[in-house]
Parts: sequence; C-alpha cells; structure tokens
Amino acid sequence: MQEENLDAAIETLLNVEKQMRLAGDVAGTKKAVTDIVELCYRARAWKTLNDQIVLLSKRRGQLKQAVTAMVQQAMQYIDETPDIDTRIELIKTLNSVSAGKIYVEIERARLVKKLAKIKEEQGLVAEAADLMQEIAVETFGAMAKTEKIAFILEQVRLCLDRQDYVRAQILSRKISPRVFDAVASKEKKKPKEGDNVVEEPPADIPSLLELKRIYYELMIRYHSHNNDYLEICRSYKAIYDIPSVKEDPEQWIPVLRKICWYLVLSPHDPMQSSLLNCTLEDKNLSEIPNFRLLLKQLVTMEVIQWTGLWEMYKNEFENEKTMLGGSLGAKAAEDLKLRVIEHNILVVSRYYSRITLKRLANLLCLSLQEGEKHLSDMVVSKSLTAKIDRPMGIICFQRAKDSNDILNSWAMNLEKLLDLVEKSCHQIHKETMVHKAVLKA
Repeated sequence: MQEENLDAAIETLLNVEKQMRLAGDVAGTKKAVTDIVELCYRARAWKTLNDQIVLLSKRRGQLKQAVTAMVQQAMQYIDETPDIDTRIELIKTLNSVSAGKIYVEIERARLVKKLAKIKEEQGLVAEAADLMQEIAVETFGAMAKTEKIAFILEQVRLCLDRQDYVRAQILSRKISPRVFDAVASKEKKKPKEGDNVVEEPPADIPSLLELKRIYYELMIRYHSHNNDYLEICRSYKAIYDIPSVKEDPEQWIPVLRKICWYLVLSPHDPMQSSLLNCTLEDKNLSEIPNFRLLLKQLVTMEVIQWTGLWEMYKNEFENEKTMLGGSLGAKAAEDLKLRVIEHNILVVSRYYSRITLKRLANLLCLSLQEGEKHLSDMVVSKSLTAKIDRPMGIICFQRAKDSNDILNSWAMNLEKLLDLVEKSCHQIHKETMVHKAVLKA
C-alpha cells in the first residue's frame, strides 16, 4: 500500500515538474525535482530514488539548474544509506548522471572521491587510484584552491600507495610549491561581473598550511624511493618553516634532526653547501649540540675518522626510528660512510698537489683498492680533478691547463707588469719634480 502511495505521489510531482519545465519556470522545476528525491529518501526507497534520478536527468529539455539541485540534494543522502552496496549504487547513479556535464563537475569530483575512499577501505587501492585519475580538477574554475590541492594530493597518495612513482611525480607537478606561500589573511576579492563564482570548500578540507605539510610529506615518500637525499632535506626544510611547527619544540626538533642527517647524506654540491651553511646559522641548532658538531665537521677542512664518528652518532642514528619520519632507510649507514670518505678525499686534494696512493689509503683508513675506487668515482662524477699514475702509485690533483688558460695567465702577468712599470714611472717623475723645486728654492 505504501509503495502505491509513493508511486502516486511521484506521478503527481512528475506532472508538476513537466508543466514547470515546459513553462521554463526554473524555481518551480527545481522544487518539483528536489521534492521527488526527498520523497523517495523519506520512504527509504533507494532503488526508486536511483531510478527517478536517472529518469529526471534524461527528460527532454531538462534544465541545468534542476539537475544541479537534484544531484546536490541526493548527495546529502549518501551517508544515510543502510549498507555499503546501496551507498555504492547511489554514488554510481549520481556519477553517471553528472558525467560530461560541466555545471556539476565539482559534485562529480566529490562523488568520485567518496567512491575511491570506499574502494580503498575494501583494499582495492589500484581501483581507487584509477577512479581518482579520471578527474582533472586543475581545470575546474569554480572549485576552491584548497579543495583542488587536497584532491590532487589524494591522487598522489594513492599512486604512491600502489607504487606508481612515475604517475605520482606527474600529478605532483600540477601543484606549484609557491601556492603555499600565499598569505591566507588577504581579503577575498569580490568577483567581477562575468567571472566564475568560486565555491566554498567543504568543512573537511584542511587549511593551506596543513596541505603544505601533507604535500611535502608525500614528496619525502616519493624522493625516499630514489634515495634523493638533498630533495628529502629540502622537503623537511619546507615543513620546518611552517609557523605552527617552528613554534612547538616537540615538532621542530625531530624535523631539524632529519634536516641535519639528510644534509650529511647528500652528495657534495653548491646547493648542499648553501643549505649546510644556512642550517649552521640557525639558532635552534644550539638545542641539539651533537648535530651542530656533526655539521661543523663537514664544513671544517679536516680529515674525519669514520670509526670515531660512527661510535659517537650510532645511537642517534638508531633513535631516528622512533622519531617523526621514521628510520633513514636501509642504505643510509653505507651512504653516510661514503660521504665521509668523499669529504676526506676533498680535504686531501686541498692540501696536496701530489700524493702516493698508499698514503691516501692510509689517511682514509681504507685498502689501496678501495681508496682508488672511491677516488675514481669522484673523478667520474666530476666532484674533483685528479690523475693516477698507477705504475708509480702517485695521484696528481693539479688540473692540466689548456692553451687558453695559459694565454690568460700570461696576459694577466703582463698586465700586472705594465701596471708596476707605470707606477714606478709615476714615482720617479714625482721625485724629480720635488728635487727640482728644492733646487730652485
């Protein structure tokens, strides 16, 4: 009996909707459509609700405003569904109705996000990632900036979860890091006539600074896959600069520790050197003196004893497992030793123009073969210039000058010589004039 009453009520409202639609009455059509949807919801007739949504969207000359109102109304009932199957069915129905319609593109993006979350909870991560990748929110003019960023970050996270690192990198490039530096306190400009009205983001969307942290945490996950220590360090530096992190010692101390470790693990280059000196100037580093000493050793042009260094910092290295961001990775201990060896070779190249291979190996506490291997690797990577005379066992750190360099040095020497001659002539002329003046007097 209740079903008959529901069908009769829907039939009546469908006739009203038809009259309003043919008359071009936007407000009346919207009300009729939403009343039908609400009627089905109150009766808990979920199958009828799905059927009516499809039927109403396909009616001839259906108004855009009516479809938008219907989709928005039905979206409120998704969380009220009795079971997961009914929920998925309702989301799929709304998805099919909103597919290809620009005026409900934001609603479709939110629906896909809900469906992807359900799939992920069911353990279907790959399927959830594929669903999210279908939506290109960066083209949505009416979507709020924070909601766009949150959606793209969710796409990146799902790609990382399924270990699709190439796609994760492509998606992450849709977000410019400069967008996080925008001042949140700026007053919103009133939209001009003809401009797209930007919708307010839902309440569950994080703030811009929270999104910044999520973005860099995902970037740390991505760069950890490639062991790109310098990029990981820069990501931690960006997290460290967030005001809420800098104000709380419990948050910034673990982050600053990670910055120091990854600076030490990064290969020597101008950017690493710049970051290293910048971090040493940070006053907060005095709170963790062990790490200040560690960075100071890298800046000082002195040979570092690996065994002594490892004994001093082994416990600190192990303690990272219990701190923010977890352990430094399986290869980190090996890479740390490698960076110390590279530092020592650079120090030796500063103080020696020629040295025997045996003496170099002795200074580095390595065998002859290991010393030669590490030196060769640094020459190949162009970290320094050196030549090895293997029969004699001598390393020469002096770079062979080409003809241009020799000519330039000669030209410089001639310039200096002419400058000296000119100064001498000036002094002689001056003395002569002084003596002539004295004689005349």
